[in-house]
Amino acid sequence: MAVRILLVLAAFAVLYSCVQASSSPERQEKQGGMEEAKPKQGKEQATVKCEDFISREAAQEYFDTRATKAERAALDPDDNGQACDEGSYAFAPEPTTSSSAASSQASRSVSDPGSSSEVVVAAGDIAACDSSGDEATAKLLGGIDGTVLTLGDAAYPRGSVKNFNDCYEPSWGRFKGRTRPTPGNHEYYMKGAKGYFDYFGDAAGEPGQGYYSFDLGEWHLLALNSNCQEVGGCVDGSPQLGWLREDLATNNDVACTLAYFHYPLFTSGKKRGPGYPEVKPLWEALYAAGADVVLSAHDHNYQRFAPQNPEGEADRNRGIRQFVVGTGGANLYAIVNPIGGVEVYNDETNGVLKLTLGSKSYKWRFVSAEGEAFTDSGKASCR
Repeated sequence: MAVRILLVLAAFAVLYSCVQASSSPERQEKQGGMEEAKPKQGKEQATVKCEDFISREAAQEYFDTRATKAERAALDPDDNGQACDEGSYAFAPEPTTSSSAASSQASRSVSDPGSSSEVVVAAGDIAACDSSGDEATAKLLGGIDGTVLTLGDAAYPRGSVKNFNDCYEPSWGRFKGRTRPTPGNHEYYMKGAKGYFDYFGDAAGEPGQGYYSFDLGEWHLLALNSNCQEVGGCVDGSPQLGWLREDLATNNDVACTLAYFHYPLFTSGKKRGPGYPEVKPLWEALYAAGADVVLSAHDHNYQRFAPQNPEGEADRNRGIRQFVVGTGGANLYAIVNPIGGVEVYNDETNGVLKLTLGSKSYKWRFVSAEGEAFTDSGKASCR
């Protein structure tokens, strides 16, 4: 009997020691019970940094095409789609492909905007109380310093004071102090666009006109009113066209010119294409004066055109580059058959266009709302 009791006790002792061993921290670590406290095996580690690149453009190309998630985080800590906004670059981490090299060579032939540049951020077709798209694009504005250009239809559905206060103010309205607006057609759902002029005040220009100009660095910017029927037309003899020609003549010594207004002369959208000929006289005046860039909206998508003349013909020497940026937050419109001159388009992504305006040159970058992958970037010289 005594022997049997001793055997039972010994068995319990062995079992107890096994239980203790299996519950020890060392045992748990070996079994994976504490693995979450350590970095996971195979976790991406950043292998590049901004100093590894010969230029910001090279960093951006790598960021857009080949970077891992960890490398994107290292190159863009602010998570705004801009790789290496500042820094010095010594060498590229790996050779580019022949097509990328050609693109990089073309970019290097254009003078960089440099440290004296100004930034504008633009989009139209923005805020509705039943949509969260404007909140997503407003988040982008919060991460980009610079002048905000609204390209019309800022507050749906009617552009009333209530629409601006209830729908626009909580999102884009937070940046009202650095906004230079232009009206769209929805603003004129209220007689005389009263809600628009009351909300923006002096920044919107004179009530009844809605067109004005200002300088930003070495650039001259013109906010025009493409609701031609509301301002006495846009044809010869109309107040706005006369003012535009005089303003351009007065400022013909500036290096670069940008104009922005709601209706695009050219657009590919299924709903809005092929464009709005009523603004052609504005284009003709801008083209004659050597303007460089036109920003428009109304078609709820993004399009970048090659430089062209008011007839829609390619003109690399004197043509105006048009961007359609109707991506401020409203529901997007499809593009089925892109028209001639379109270089890049997207009809699935809300976002803003960031322009860096430098001395005799400019850079563009479409910054998508959080969670979207589309982007478009490049740079060009002024004429």
